[in-house]
Amino acid sequence: MTFETILTDIENGILTVTINRPNSLNALNERFFSEMATVMEDVYNNAEIRAVILTGMGEKAFAAGADIKEFMNYNVEQGKHLSRNGHEVLNSIEQCPKPVIAAVNGFALGGGCELSMACHLRIASPNAIFGQPEVNLGVTPGYAGTQRLIQLIGKGRAMEYLMTAKNIKAEAALDMGLVNKIVEQDQLHSTAYEMAELIASKSPVAIAGVVDCVNAYFAEGVDGFEKEIEVFGNCFGTEDFKEGTTAFTEKRKPSFPGK
Repeated sequence: MTFETILTDIENGILTVTINRPNSLNALNERFFSEMATVMEDVYNNAEIRAVILTGMGEKAFAAGADIKEFMNYNVEQGKHLSRNGHEVLNSIEQCPKPVIAAVNGFALGGGCELSMACHLRIASPNAIFGQPEVNLGVTPGYAGTQRLIQLIGKGRAMEYLMTAKNIKAEAALDMGLVNKIVEQDQLHSTAYEMAELIASKSPVAIAGVVDCVNAYFAEGVDGFEKEIEVFGNCFGTEDFKEGTTAFTEKRKPSFPGK
């Protein structure tokens, strides 16, 4: 596929999606969300894609926020539509049954921070900087930043960073659980790729189940414990379960069919 705001490349089932707007520090515009929605639809439906790495072009920015010039003259209804559309795309990332790993290089601010938080895992370079500076513009985060930041770093810390608009440097982000690992810039993609390959070598059915169960913890009106019981039980009726347990007893590596 050819896109205006992103580049895609697939190798051994690992799809790398690169936000390609370096002249605007990879700021996220409506075109990006439209194209990202198309990519995620393919990720869900294409059996050849086993995992996704999401990153930004260049070393300065993963995504330095939303494209302010695009929406600065929007009215109330346009603002709500903008937010709802962003929520839908980021939800599709968070709920994706295949692992989505953010390789964060440089600024991940505003919408960029929200995009990274929707991914299942975050690997950062030492120059990565996270933050939700929206209050500086007279607006709140619009792509679930107020929700996911709490989930990752806790209410007290989230309140502080959301209200002060202070940046979070890579080491601090690691300490508070906002990122999983920090690696040098030249190792960022290879590290994300290795992690994606490792996860992709496991049972696709079980990985999808883990995503479903973990997300259930935060879902309104859903009992996460009951969800785990349901997902666990359903695994017993899958080919992956039969292959995994058989391979274990035969002392060999499993070859999961993903069914």
